[in-house]
Amino acid sequence: MGKVIFYEERNFQGRSYDCMSDCADMSSYLSRCYSCRVESGCFVVYERTNYMGNQWFIRRGEYPDMQRMGMVFDSIRSCRMIPHYRGHYRMKIYERENFGGQMNELMEDCESIVDRYRMSDCQSCNVSDGHWLMYEQPHYRGKMCYFRPGEYRSFREMGYSNMRFMSVRRIMDIC
Repeated sequence: MGKVIFYEERNFQGRSYDCMSDCADMSSYLSRCYSCRVESGCFVVYERTNYMGNQWFIRRGEYPDMQRMGMVFDSIRSCRMIPHYRGHYRMKIYERENFGGQMNELMEDCESIVDRYRMSDCQSCNVSDGHWLMYEQPHYRGKMCYFRPGEYRSFREMGYSNMRFMSVRRIMDIC
């Protein structure tokens, strides 16, 4: 079980909201969110309600000023708790939408999809096991997207039409 405390102001000031599960819309608890403390577990926070928009991965620790720490958006609007997982990891990535084109199966982290698989693009995936983060740049840099088990037929239709995923990391032993 995870727990994060969100604050309206920087440096853990203002009203707060204790969260121990997914929250699709934080506006009924806080008017904005500029800092947080993760007491346990891992979370993905989103710039828009209903788990949409830019995302940022947070784990146990203090985040007194989210923007100064590299968050690319001005306030957190929703969050998703990443469940603790200790099983196998398996994900298939596809060059094209609807699981088309070249396919590669991953069971471990990949610092560069281009270098390892010679794939110039990744537009869909199928996560069989585990929880994964995909990044827009090699070496786990840039904007990221969280994927839990399920089928993702079109990153474009998910709102990631201008984003190319270039590296993939398992979420393990860090939560």
